[in-house]
Amino acid sequence: MRAMPTKISFAGVGKTFPVRGTRTGLTALAGIDLDLAAGEFVAIVGPSGCGKSTLLDLLAGLTEPDTGQILLDGTPVRGPGRDRGIVFQQYALLPWRTAQGNVEFGLEAVGVRRADRARRAREYLELVGLAEFADRHPHELSGGMKQRVAIARSLAYDPDVLLMDEPFAALDAQTRESLQDELLRIWRRTGKTVLFITHGIDEAVYLGQRVAVLTSRPSRVKSVVHVDLPHRDQVDDIRSTPEFARYRHEIWELLRDEVLRAHELEKEAIGS
Repeated sequence: MRAMPTKISFAGVGKTFPVRGTRTGLTALAGIDLDLAAGEFVAIVGPSGCGKSTLLDLLAGLTEPDTGQILLDGTPVRGPGRDRGIVFQQYALLPWRTAQGNVEFGLEAVGVRRADRARRAREYLELVGLAEFADRHPHELSGGMKQRVAIARSLAYDPDVLLMDEPFAALDAQTRESLQDELLRIWRRTGKTVLFITHGIDEAVYLGQRVAVLTSRPSRVKSVVHVDLPHRDQVDDIRSTPEFARYRHEIWELLRDEVLRAHELEKEAIGS
């Protein structure tokens, strides 16, 4: 099978945040190297506070690296752009707008005509299975439905890359698993490049073609695990298979020492 071209490249990316009363600051990322192919789904896991969300913010262009560079289609990322859509853990929907109005909001910001906005909003609400709820306001939707609206909003202006920062973390287990299946279906249909941040090893294995494991702070890529599982819809319960358990164990073995080290760093910070 022909290899896909590189879509995203993190090359020696480092980020340090100033801390009052210190000269050195707090280094979140130190020398991150990671490439994503076009159309690839990569999940990132790591201990709490290791800089996973910082990595996503850098790719989104919301902040800039102190060292190294991030390339998107061979061009350095200098700021936010329409080629990247972002889905956060919090839905950030406008409460006075309907589901369709929320999806149209991003299209308004980029100057899409009203008729085209309405058509595309309906198209993407259909894609996430919410066509019948287009006229509902956020308070009339469940948590899972709100997150589907947020996904539709990010997809509506057709970004090349979808950045997802623990988007299902606040949902109950059943809704989370349902949305994982929904996301895989959308990914296969649209062919987007997806970078997915999660704390959950099971979620990373279930969703990712590859899982990048980060070290404790200052964070680097400790290892990248290639996940070779059959299509999730070809197995009744893939999470119960020996193959799934093997990948889960492999990632946990990589993470365990990093989690312990992160706890030690947290104790030291509290003690100081």
